[in-house]
Amino acid sequence: MLAQRRGARMVRTRVEVQEQTEVGEAMVRGLVRAQLGLAARLSLVAVCLLCALPLLFHFVPRLTDLTVLGIRLPWLLLGFVGYPLLLGIGGLYVRLAERNEQDFTDLVDD
Repeated sequence: MLAQRRGARMVRTRVEVQEQTEVGEAMVRGLVRAQLGLAARLSLVAVCLLCALPLLFHFVPRLTDLTVLGIRLPWLLLGFVGYPLLLGIGGLYVRLAERNEQDFTDLVDD
């Protein structure tokens, strides 16, 4: 009897999402809101980290005179640290967004 109820609930939830009923629309809006919140939080992290570099060089001017392998430290950090940082944040976003979608799919299929 419990398996029959669970099966009926699973089909009903899936139908509500597919037919975009009020419940289905609310579920999809929740997924979109979760994805948007995730994107906003990770964008804020990226902006804060990248904006921290010019502030660091402004408040600690001795760092701008340092050279590593003939390249000044600000250029080295902006050129070789910034891009891997953005790639890492992008990879983290993809992983977390896929987890949100999997949770949504589990909720619909459950």
